[in-house]
Amino acid sequence: MVLKNDYIDLHCHPALKPFGKSFRDKPVGMNSGDRRRKKSLWHYDPPSPFDKLLNYLSGLTKFSQSNYTALSLGGVSIVCVSLYPLEKWFVRNKFNNELLLDLASNFALGIGAKRVDHIQDMQDYFKDLVQQYLFYQHLDGKIFRIAGGRYRYKLVRNFKEIEKIRSEESSSKIQTIAVIITIEGLHVLNTGLRTDPNEQEVLENITAIKNWQFSPFFITIAHHFWNHICGHAPSLTGIITKYADQSEGMNTGFTSLGRKVLERMLNKTDGKRILPDLKHMSPAARKEYYELLGSGDDAYKDIPIIISHGACNGLTSFSNPVEGHSETAKVLNPVSINFYDDELIRLARSGGIIGLQLDERRLTNKATLKKTKHSVKRHKIMHYRSELLWNQLRHIATVLDSNDLFAWDCMAIGSDFDGIIDPLNGFWTSEELPFLADFLERHAHNYMSKATFKNPKNKIGADEIVQRLFSGNGKRFLSKYFI
Repeated sequence: MVLKNDYIDLHCHPALKPFGKSFRDKPVGMNSGDRRRKKSLWHYDPPSPFDKLLNYLSGLTKFSQSNYTALSLGGVSIVCVSLYPLEKWFVRNKFNNELLLDLASNFALGIGAKRVDHIQDMQDYFKDLVQQYLFYQHLDGKIFRIAGGRYRYKLVRNFKEIEKIRSEESSSKIQTIAVIITIEGLHVLNTGLRTDPNEQEVLENITAIKNWQFSPFFITIAHHFWNHICGHAPSLTGIITKYADQSEGMNTGFTSLGRKVLERMLNKTDGKRILPDLKHMSPAARKEYYELLGSGDDAYKDIPIIISHGACNGLTSFSNPVEGHSETAKVLNPVSINFYDDELIRLARSGGIIGLQLDERRLTNKATLKKTKHSVKRHKIMHYRSELLWNQLRHIATVLDSNDLFAWDCMAIGSDFDGIIDPLNGFWTSEELPFLADFLERHAHNYMSKATFKNPKNKIGADEIVQRLFSGNGKRFLSKYFI
């Protein structure tokens, strides 16, 4: 029985690769019950030595990180899966030669040539979104045998359904991953196609999503490219920047259409309320959103700040982008897609949560990454690379404690596995999450044995810090807001 760890991942993309591979067959978009098929959510594809070398040299992740077999082996019991119709500007870009365009896109994204062709001709993101939603329903509740145990995933509508699954598990002896639907990028409403969107269609689409049987718990408002809703922060790095142009709409605020969509997401009169996720929003858009939260308008009351897969940049605020706590901030990546200290304080005071992503390009700056020690021994690699994530926890704790806040109840894991990330070396997939927890506990123990705090409640055990990060904080958040 592998799921004993009871971990939670607030953000990953299990379907991105298998859904893409399903376009090789007719009908497209079918989730295979045969785990040997690459179009199955259960297809197990651990990285080969070549895969690891390719990732190390290029930052590209060609292997599956969050398939349900890996999630099961890693002890993940609750997962927020992100529906994400890949924006066509990844695969319709600066290359003029069609063959080179196809080869480069498929190589970089690992989703299959037929899927690349489909995205290049994309005219309706919303239709693609619905196909992905149905893809998860195909094997909902189907039991698989893995490592001598019986496993399944179940789509859930609220936290009570998760509790019901857990209460029945001991008698059924079936280990269940509870699956919460989320969405990344409001281009899914059929915007961002370089033509002015149809406002009525967009608003009808968000209303339709709110009335799904498994409506999304939260939606990441922005993503990599302009979506006519709000501006995005620069997000691409490495080889992809050579051919994908993010400049349109970058660093702008909300549009009038975006405000209408946001209001419709949050109202409770035409379907279930959907919470906004701030990751990928530009600083200008985030600033506008915070102003709405503080406006006194009933529509924006009692809303937690959600960052499903993010990191801190170590800087004080939008208006004062300097290191306020240099000892912890100096090793972080000071980019605007990462979050400022005053945003962390807002998040904690709102009862919100930040899922820390496992992308080393986000967690740390280039100088720190370059200085990170290397080794041929696996346990040493894991020690050195896990410290890059620990640095994030340490900074958040420092910022919150300096404001006399409890420091350890707003952090979780939002891995972003299978989301075109460069994972921490040694922690390639969901299967390695137990190792990550072990190494983080070592860092936490070393830190807490010497640390002093303004708020005495922050002096807790290393094991409690890790338990909160991987499970406890996520459960608290879901029990309050996933209703």
